[in-house]
Amino acid sequence: MPSLKAIRRRIVSVKNTQKITRAMKMVAAARLRRAQQRIVELRPYAEKTREVLQSVASKVGPEAHPLFQAREVKTVLLLVFTSDRGLAGGFNSSILRAVDRKIVELEEAGKAVEIAVLGRKGRDHFRRRNVTIRHDLVGAYEGGATRAAEIARTLMADFSAAEGGVDEVIAVFNEFKSAMTQLLRMQQVLPLVTPAAAEAEASAGNDYIYEPSREALLNTIVPMYVEVSVFRAMLESQASEHGARMTAMDNATGNAKKMIASLTLEYNRARQAAITKELMEIIGGSEALKD
Repeated sequence: MPSLKAIRRRIVSVKNTQKITRAMKMVAAARLRRAQQRIVELRPYAEKTREVLQSVASKVGPEAHPLFQAREVKTVLLLVFTSDRGLAGGFNSSILRAVDRKIVELEEAGKAVEIAVLGRKGRDHFRRRNVTIRHDLVGAYEGGATRAAEIARTLMADFSAAEGGVDEVIAVFNEFKSAMTQLLRMQQVLPLVTPAAAEAEASAGNDYIYEPSREALLNTIVPMYVEVSVFRAMLESQASEHGARMTAMDNATGNAKKMIASLTLEYNRARQAAITKELMEIIGGSEALKD
């Protein structure tokens, strides 16, 4: 059985850890509220941008813009959203496992795979596995919409490059549902998906007069949509990270409370045993003196 001093030391250590996890939970909760508000505000804008893009593209055709034109896929760029810090439960591990499986799947299909990664956790993971990192985007979250636009322009340039470019860009991120629920998403960013036949027929009866032209409007909306898609994935990932960290720290705080109760019980039993032993020694000594 551990000594009383060792048990006391463990209780103090766990209590200090509990203070840290409780503070981290409060910080994550405050950040989550702000991140959740931002993503809730952006989602309707992103959906409407997609609707406008699909409506215009259905009347012009996919050949009207190079970012709609699919080609034989030889090189795939995975845009992976991870966090800079850990202690967020399974937030990073779920994404990294899914990306590892996707890499194996693509390579078995004879395709080359490159990575554009946001977050130190993802960067360190792929460096250890010697995966080609085309773009190291650590620190991009701090740049907000401006940095998202820069990333989108980089992706469009990679897709449009005549040599050394990529043929497909897929974003891998956690979509925020609630503090306890995040859904893994793999969303094709480039080439842009052309509207389905049913959507094209539905919008065919609602034609508009475009000024200056459909093509000019498409040239404006397409880059905007890619930028919004990247920015939305960033915000979804940030909200998911804060939600996962808040949940993980809440569980850690609860586990620390249980451990403190268990250690306190063990300490009291050990102290009681020590007192009983001392009393027995005193009684035994007293009886020996009488003899």
